[in-house]
This record gives sequence, C-alpha cells and structure tokens, in this order.
Amino acid sequence: MYYKSTRGGTDPSLAADVIKQGMAPGGGLFVPEKKPKFTLEQIGALIDSDYRERAIKIISPYLTDYSDKDIKDCVYNAYTKEKFGHSDIAPLYKLNDNVNILELWHGPTYAFKDMALQILPHFLVKAIKKTGETDEVVILVATSGDTGKAALEGFKDVDGTKIIVFYPENGVSQIQKMQMVTQPGTNVYSVGVDGNFDDTQTGVKAIFSDKILDNKMQQASYRFSSANSINWGRLLPQLVYYFSAYLDMVKRNEIKLGDAINVAVPTGNFGNILAAYYAIEMGLPVNRLICASNENNVLTDFINTGIYDRNREFKKTISPSMDILISSNLERLLFEITGGKSDLIGQWMNQLNTKGWYKIDPVYKKRISDIFWSDFSREDEILNTIKAIYNEYRYVVDTHTAIAIDVYDKYVISTGDMTKTIIASTASPFKFNTSVVKAIFGENILDGQTEFGLLEILSNKCKINIPKGLRELEGLPIKHRTICKVGEMRAQVENILGL
Repeated sequence: MYYKSTRGGTDPSLAADVIKQGMAPGGGLFVPEKKPKFTLEQIGALIDSDYRERAIKIISPYLTDYSDKDIKDCVYNAYTKEKFGHSDIAPLYKLNDNVNILELWHGPTYAFKDMALQILPHFLVKAIKKTGETDEVVILVATSGDTGKAALEGFKDVDGTKIIVFYPENGVSQIQKMQMVTQPGTNVYSVGVDGNFDDTQTGVKAIFSDKILDNKMQQASYRFSSANSINWGRLLPQLVYYFSAYLDMVKRNEIKLGDAINVAVPTGNFGNILAAYYAIEMGLPVNRLICASNENNVLTDFINTGIYDRNREFKKTISPSMDILISSNLERLLFEITGGKSDLIGQWMNQLNTKGWYKIDPVYKKRISDIFWSDFSREDEILNTIKAIYNEYRYVVDTHTAIAIDVYDKYVISTGDMTKTIIASTASPFKFNTSVVKAIFGENILDGQTEFGLLEILSNKCKINIPKGLRELEGLPIKHRTICKVGEMRAQVENILGL
C-alpha cells in the first residue's frame, strides 16, 4: 500500500515512512492511493473475533510493509484489558431499541484518543527500525484537551522519541490540564499556550513547515513527527471500532449482516468521523454519518452550505475538545470527494490560510451531503440532554457525547429516519464532571466544590466508579509549569531540544 499527499508533489510512500513523517511535505496530509475493499462475507467472518483480531484484519491491508508479526505485536501490546479496563476494549452499550452507545473512553486517559494513541507509538518504533532512521524523533502535538494526555501517556519513555505537547492554557478543563502537567516520563514536555486551540494548532503547523528550524533539527540529529490525527498512523486505528461496533450489533441479533446503520459523532477536528467515512469506503454498511458540532459550528455550516468560513467568534464551551474552527482532517475528505484533485485542494487550503474561508463547487457539496448530515448543540441543549439521558436510562454521558445524542435527535425529527444508530461516546463523564453534575443535580451543588470534589459527588450520587487515574490525580506533583505566547512556541521547542 502506497500513500500520496492531498496537495500532491510527493513520491508514493510506504506506511512506515508516512507514519514516521506524520505530515506530508508542503503541508498536505497523507492518504492511501487506494482503499481496500471488504465483502460482506469478509466482514461477517469477524463476528466471533475479539477486538484485537478484528483490528489486525482491518488495518493490515494499509500496512503492507509491516510483517504479520509486526502488526500482531502492535495490536496485542496496545489493546490489553489491563490498559482499557474492559475485555471488549470499545464496548457497546444498548441505550434503547434504536441507539447503541460506543464507549471509546475505557483507556488509560479516559478519552477516545487512547484508541489510537496506545498503538501509534508501536507503529512508530517499528517504522523507525524499518526505515533505518538514526535521528531521534520529536513528536509535536497540539491538543484541545484529550489528545495531549493520551499522546504523553502513549509515548512516555519510548526509546528514540521525545514528545512536546502544546495546549491552550485556558481552553481545557482542570482535570485535562492536571493530566498533562503531572505527566511523568523522561522524554515528555507539556507547554501551555496563551491562546485558543486554533492558535495552538496553527503554531504547531508553522513549526512543522519552518525550514530554518528543520535545518537546525537535522544538524542536531532530530526529526519531527506528529501524534495528531494529521498522522495517518493515528487515524488508521480509528477505523477499527466502527467495524467492531457493527459486528457486535450483528452478533447480538440487533441487525442482520448487510443492514445499514447510522453513525453519530461529536467532532471538531473531523478525524473521528473521517475514520467512519473510510470504513464506509472499505465496505461497512452505513446509511448516514451524523456530524455533531457545538457552538463552534464551522463544520455544520460547511456541510449545509459548502462554504467553510472560520471568520467567526471563537467560543469557549463546556465541550472544550470540540472548540475548534480549523478542522484539519477535512482536507482528507475534500481530496477523496474531488477524486484526488490535489491542485484544487491546495487552492482551497491556501485561501483558508490567507482569507479564512473557501467555497467548494456544488457537485462536491452534494457528494458530501449524500453521506453527511450535520447540526449543532447549544450549551442549554447539552445540559438538558445529559439530564434527560440520566433521568430516563440512569446512564451518564459527558458533554461531547451529549452533543452527538442531541444532534441525532434533531436528525430523526428532521428526516424521520429510524435506522439503528451508533453514538460515538468520546470521553468519560468524570473528565467533565462540573458540567455533568450541574446538568443532573442543578447548579447549587457546585458551590464551594473543586472538580476533584465533584468526582466524589458524581460517583456517589450516580453509583458509578471514579476511574483510578482520575481519583489519584489531585495529589500528583506538577512537573510541567511552562506557559508561552503563540509567537514563542518555536523558541520553546528549541529550548527543550537544546538547539
């Protein structure tokens, strides 16, 4: 399997090189030259397999330069019951006859990013060996909250790597911040940025494309890579859980093999829902992808109008992992729906960079609308959804999952489509407990409480266990205290690496 850049200008590359590089030269993203196709019979053959066996079958066609043993080692080292606390890895919770909740947050950092970031370091270590890389690989990450901790945990003490995570200092929850600033490891660095996530992400992209810094890196025997979903090795593992959830529904006799389902995904950077799109391209029977946004609803407007316009107010919300106005992975979708017109993609991305907006042609807008449906949730709707789900089902969801449920409800009201649906649940409710507790029990209960005190309240009142890593978080020593301005991010990298 070979890969090319969404913006062209690169020679075909094998997976090991793609995973090692992270981002394509010239600012593009790597995409597979062709997508493997699975027949219904091949999908059905995995019904009685466990998550790890399914993962090997789904990802192997994309990793043709990895041996069978390489892939098996990566999968079995990443997806263990000890790390994920559940033998199903990504268990499916039946909410009602039409809706299943795909719980993607059972990993060590209690967010869906673990599904990819527990395996990416294994991919990368093998890629380094396969390509004969002698430079130390520096993983550079921008995070809106969850990716940072998951990446730090995944790459902690991994030989031949350093990892630097930038996060918006005032744009993540207290628990998310504590997870990052208390992170142990001899090769990990966490830096707060005085700005929002888009500022942080733009700063990281600028560092990747800085040729002067790149020369300094080479002289010091370093090279950059990424753990954001711009890295194909980060996106690829996310395809697996959509296949696995579908197979679980077949196994439970909720659907028959070949029946189409809907998938609703809360998304900001577009990677999670893009993985579901690639699963469709491989043969997974899906009717519609429901793209759920918060009030930073740039994706909803784009899907509904064909105009991507980030020239709007950036809103800090109670679903901070979705507080994004520049959705990087959308570039991959645009490449796919235009039939690989890299020149056109380059024009759109350049206009987005210089003017803050672009408009796609009606034929491409229709191709997207045929697959994707989108709406957004206001803050009051998020809180009401959390309360309603708890009151009716005694099931607790976080703010991001609540958005997917609310937008799914809007989809049903708008279309009348009662196709059985999977809701991607992206974080433990404990990670956003202030909003969850407020939604279920009222604002007065917050008086005088810290986020850590609210962990106990949520656990006791809702009869659910606090994840061990969050229970112990408050007492951990702070190891990373650096905060910088956006314009100082490059200097922070140079200082950390001693350049």
